[in-house]
Amino acid sequence: MPPLVAAAQLCSSSSPALNGQRAAALIRRAAARHACVVFFPEAADYIAANAVHSLSLVQPVTTSPFVLAIQETLAALHSEGTHIDVVAGVHEPTEQPQLDKRTRNTLLYFNSTGEIVQRYQKIHLFDVDIPHGPILKESNSVQPGNAITTPFDTPLGKLGMAICYDLRFPELALELRRQGAQILTYPSAWTMKTGPHFQTLAKAMAILTQCYVIMPAQKGVHNTSHGLPDGIDITTTRESYGHTCIIDPNGTILAECPDTYSGEAAEEGSLCFAEVDLTVVERMRINMPLWQHRRPDVFNK
Repeated sequence: MPPLVAAAQLCSSSSPALNGQRAAALIRRAAARHACVVFFPEAADYIAANAVHSLSLVQPVTTSPFVLAIQETLAALHSEGTHIDVVAGVHEPTEQPQLDKRTRNTLLYFNSTGEIVQRYQKIHLFDVDIPHGPILKESNSVQPGNAITTPFDTPLGKLGMAICYDLRFPELALELRRQGAQILTYPSAWTMKTGPHFQTLAKAMAILTQCYVIMPAQKGVHNTSHGLPDGIDITTTRESYGHTCIIDPNGTILAECPDTYSGEAAEEGSLCFAEVDLTVVERMRINMPLWQHRRPDVFNK
């Protein structure tokens, strides 16, 4: 049987501890279904009201309640004989927080014992002013990454990591494929105004790279009232688009989380599951040998 993957849909609050508890419960649910990897969205540890709030919440992975909850859950499951890996988007301090008072938007890969074995820092930042919509200047609060994480072996196959807005830049997906990726992931907190592009772009990346694409996403109106510094009032609400899904190399959605739940169910989060069959990847790449047809001599790539 091909390995089973789980994609989680959350509505993270500004409480890393509470978000960690919910992530732990979803990990156990995924493990009970015998998934070998579960993917969580971008900023799964917290959604802040603004940049000042985010800076007050961010912690190193060694002390983050969210990260520690994942590690403790994985260690406990491992001791019980259950092995499942986790991919989760988090905030981290910059390497020199005294000089760069922003955070890093990173994607962490935890092996089944809870060890962080891979990390990717988001390259493309969402600096957008949408007419009659949100003004999001991610670069005001987030330090951009400047390197691709080389695709690496997982129980599913060779994984290439990206985050949210990276989805709009096909050169990253193509480079990850060139470096050997069989699976791509774009954990996201997609905006409502740009929502319709989310699955369309994901399908396109699957077809262009002939990879499975795993799309865990934030969904709903986020509660950002926890841990607000003195003097900060919440003047706007943050809502994420959802539509968490798992897509095969042909651009077909194999599984999708429901987008109609609300209240307590939305806070707890949901999971969708699909098999990752690498023979499908191999067959598609043989039948449609795109990589042999590429023209690096023309495009200098």
